[in-house]
Amino acid sequence: MNSGHVQAYIGIGSNLDAPASQLLRSLARLASLPETRLQASSRLYRTPPMGPPGQPWYMNAVAELETRLEPLVLLDHLQAIEEAFGRIRAERWGPRTLDLDLLVYRDLIHECPRLSLPHPGIAERAFVLYPLKDLAPDLEIPRQGTLSRLIEALGAPCPEAI
Repeated sequence: MNSGHVQAYIGIGSNLDAPASQLLRSLARLASLPETRLQASSRLYRTPPMGPPGQPWYMNAVAELETRLEPLVLLDHLQAIEEAFGRIRAERWGPRTLDLDLLVYRDLIHECPRLSLPHPGIAERAFVLYPLKDLAPDLEIPRQGTLSRLIEALGAPCPEAI
């Protein structure tokens, strides 16, 4: 794409209503965002829930976008997609039809009430780090270091790829 486009990585997760299908459908929606191109997507990973007990396991992936959308505009689009997929924000880390997280936006460091970049939980989540590694094994996460160093420091095994 032309100059003015930046790389952004989106974490995708679902544990309700055929999660693998939700992820694949969400990739199509990401590909249709204005001024945005879906560059690649990771494999799908089956992962245990991070939140309240008794939830079904998750399917997770990461999408790489090239976009001209500013971070908060991109976030608005991601939240609109979640809503269209029936996302209900009832409890923190509870079950969901779709979760889209803006993980990294170029090398931007950003803090505001609606958005922190890079995503604040990125270094503690194998279900984010391993799919990111599928797409950008040499990625440098602003303020946190290389992806390979973060994976090594986490010490968690690779989730099951589907």
